[in-house]
Amino acid sequence: MDGVLRSGRFVAWGNAVLAGLVSPDTAAERITGRDCHRVLGLAGLDESTLPVILARLRTTGVTGLRLVLPVPGDLLGLPGPSEFNVDALAAGEAVLLDGAEAWGLIPAVLEENPDDCPGISVHWHAARVNTAPIDLPSLSEAERELAETMRAATDALDALDVARWRPEAADKISAIRSGNGADVLAPGYPQRAHRVLALAQRVAAITALAVDDDGAAFNLHGMTGRDAELRPLARAARRAQMAAYNAMIESRV
Repeated sequence: MDGVLRSGRFVAWGNAVLAGLVSPDTAAERITGRDCHRVLGLAGLDESTLPVILARLRTTGVTGLRLVLPVPGDLLGLPGPSEFNVDALAAGEAVLLDGAEAWGLIPAVLEENPDDCPGISVHWHAARVNTAPIDLPSLSEAERELAETMRAATDALDALDVARWRPEAADKISAIRSGNGADVLAPGYPQRAHRVLALAQRVAAITALAVDDDGAAFNLHGMTGRDAELRPLARAARRAQMAAYNAMIESRV
């Protein structure tokens, strides 16, 4: 993957369309950038462009969009059926559409570029999902969990020398800490969601770099301890990102 959280952008700007704060065309531009997106099999449409799908959200009874970020061992938010859950887990992300008929969307980056666009081609595969209530963390719960996990991990990470980064990672870490390249939420999101998302993205990115850094621990025992400390931190960052993107519809969930 290329590190772009496409489902997060879809959720943020799709919710802004539902709220009447942006047009479908504007939302589609913010979701796709230079890339080419097609949606397959949603609500009786064999294939359609993103602006068309976004324009149809309200007319097809969609009331809100939610982000899920499943990983092995943490499938929070996945509604079923099992086929959808397996595909979402493989992608590491998915969009859930709330409404009279529940749907899920999973993005797939095409190896070849049939649309001949300046970026890459992305196909969103739609599937019916279960409508049972899903217990997702609220924004306040996720922010508190992230803060507590960061405090608990600080001393242990320092002891494991995780801060001794590879020289080639210095620029990446500087960009992460300054917020460069972070996704920005759409109009209508509370300031708290912007703040939580920015922190969660930085923590997630730095954690990923630490996991990749073979030189951050001196021996097998240190590596095992480092992974044990990073796992709950990565989990808290992932859940905080979900809560931030889902904040616009939190009161309705």
